[in-house]
Amino acid sequence: MSKLVLFNKPYGVLSQFTPEGKWRALGEFITLKGIYVAGRLDADSEGLLILTDDGMLQARIADPKHKLEKTYWAQVEGVPAEADLKRLRLGIKLSDFTARPAKVRLIDEPPSLWRREPPIRFRAAIPTAWLEIKIAEGKNRQVRRMTAAIGYPTLRLIRAAIGAQTVAGLEPGAWQEMEGGFDRFVSK
Repeated sequence: MSKLVLFNKPYGVLSQFTPEGKWRALGEFITLKGIYVAGRLDADSEGLLILTDDGMLQARIADPKHKLEKTYWAQVEGVPAEADLKRLRLGIKLSDFTARPAKVRLIDEPPSLWRREPPIRFRAAIPTAWLEIKIAEGKNRQVRRMTAAIGYPTLRLIRAAIGAQTVAGLEPGAWQEMEGGFDRFVSK
């Protein structure tokens, strides 16, 4: 049976076991050996990271051809109008590719949200909004690039779910080991 680790990656932590420059690494939090990241998160993004000892499972989780939906919460600068969100729902042209259509909606700040250290910048004259964005891709800085393309830069980005697995109940820096295969990620 494959080993799976769900990890709530804090801000400032790389999706690798070796630290680099100013960024911390997974090895500071996870002591298990022989597991590897299945789909990365940038150091300045937070939330659910999956690790496994099964190379085939790792590929299935990370590869967009399997259409495993990832859910992100993005705090953006400004408040997007419905017309702005529609651009993301239709698929948006970025400099090097066209992002597939996303499921996107305005949401309230997630109630179980933890404090980020350091906190995001606050500007009294510019409101912020939270978006829930669901995509089956995951190209480099894709969600940040998508929100910037419609004129609303991302201030804070959290991956809340990968398929049916969520970050719920995991504090930043905490991890949970489980057994299972790809079926654990498919919504019932």
